Amino acid sequence: MAKTVPIEEFARLAGTELPPSKWLEITQDRVDQFADATNDHQFIHVKPLKAKLTPFGGTIAHGFLTLSLLTDLMSDGAPIPEGHKMTINYGSDKVRYLNAVRVGKRIRAQRKIVEVTEKKPGRWLVKTEASVEIEGEETPALIAEVLMMHIV
Repeated sequence: MAKTVPIEEFARLAGTELPPSKWLEITQDRVDQFADATNDHQFIHVKPLKAKLTPFGGTIAHGFLTLSLLTDLMSDGAPIPEGHKMTINYGSDKVRYLNAVRVGKRIRAQRKIVEVTEKKPGRWLVKTEASVEIEGEETPALIAEVLMMHIV
């Protein structure tokens, strides 16, 4: 759940480390649905028996699935400006995939607000550094700078 803050406080959030998001399990059903939605049915994602023979030892999430889940993970406990009407995804910078997320693993986001800019009255662009952790693993799944536009 998002936390509403006064606009003056919101404008000064750069440098704020947010608590980690909730954990989210990556299930085969979620991976299969993403494969259907994107027409990406590569065996490493959707064929558990064949994928078991790879170095991953089983199916893995699509990198873009993990990236797209940042929409949910980023909103968990994130501050929003008072008078908030909506938030839109504005883009991502410097996305790097560092580790495969095996089906059955749980992920969460570590986040740090890097920049908060009022682009025009009532439109606040927030740049956040995000790292998607994989439970029990040292190397994160991905790192990215995520841009969100808050409209008040």
